[in-house]
This record gives sequence, C-alpha cells and structure tokens, in this order.
Amino acid sequence: MLGRLMHYGFDALLISAFLAGIKRSTGLTPVLSRVPNKDLRQLLRSYLELGEYTFDFAVVFFGRSSSFERKR
Repeated sequence: MLGRLMHYGFDALLISAFLAGIKRSTGLTPVLSRVPNKDLRQLLRSYLELGEYTFDFAVVFFGRSSSFERKR
C-alpha cells in the first residue's frame, strides 16, 4: 500500500515537472481561473509550483554533472 502511494506521488511530481517544462519552453500554463473552488485552485497552484521547483532542481543537478553539456 505504501509503495503504491509513493509511486502515485512520484508520478504526480513527474507530471507537474513536465508541465513546468512546457511553461518554461512555450509559456503555456493551465487556466486555473476556470477552477470554481478557491481551495482547489490554490492546491493546484501549489502543485504546479512544486513542479517548477523540481524542474529547477533537475536543471541545476544535471547542469553540474559531467555527463551533460549545454548546447544552445
């Protein structure tokens, strides 16, 4: 049971980081103003912020690794 919850949590984190990557590369974001419930809207905003934090952490982590190089 605990393993399954951890798996779902990790999947949710990956989806949030994926959405953060889309936001960074294209500027597209989910329209949270369409969510009628204020508390749910705030929860989704926090979820997306966690994805941005995770995305930033991954960029720094991989940027310091010798296995990756930056190409522009």
